[in-house]
Amino acid sequence: MMEIASKGQLRLAYFRWAIVTVPLMLLLGIGSGRLVPSGDDNPWFGQLVKPEIMPPGWAFAVAWTILYVLMGLALALVINARGSRGRGLAIALFVVQLPINLAWSPVFFGMHKVDTALLMIGALVILVLLTTLFFWRVRSVAGMLLLPYLAWLCFAFVLLYQIDALNPDAESLVPSRTVDQIEIR
Repeated sequence: MMEIASKGQLRLAYFRWAIVTVPLMLLLGIGSGRLVPSGDDNPWFGQLVKPEIMPPGWAFAVAWTILYVLMGLALALVINARGSRGRGLAIALFVVQLPINLAWSPVFFGMHKVDTALLMIGALVILVLLTTLFFWRVRSVAGMLLLPYLAWLCFAFVLLYQIDALNPDAESLVPSRTVDQIEIR
């Protein structure tokens, strides 16, 4: 006997997934940002020359909170779309891009690796573009929910490219803790 779920049952199933995916995304994102001091709280970042397009520090926390909520909602839509063609690949792409996203703050703010962070954002733009397209195929709303994430990554790529150009010696601004601070003359 085949039973078809009502719209109410489908909506409830989506909300059950969203109750898990949205807090999970927020927890992972905030946790990644807290592994090392980031933004204005990071002394190394404070020493960098910033481009004119640099938003105020508070804008990053607001933007990423919104983006992680949207990512969680989009993921819940795709997870809940059982039987949809391409669903598995869409989820796999999301899972592949997420660790790169979460590793970015420690690489940039913690290791001071501007070039590596720039490559990571470039990879993220490609992966999130693919994820958005595959999410869109599963549920168009899920794809739409990822568009602000993709736009922010493109902006972040331009911003980081400018930071890299303005700070060619960025890695050496604050010596690593493993380097002795003794100068012999």
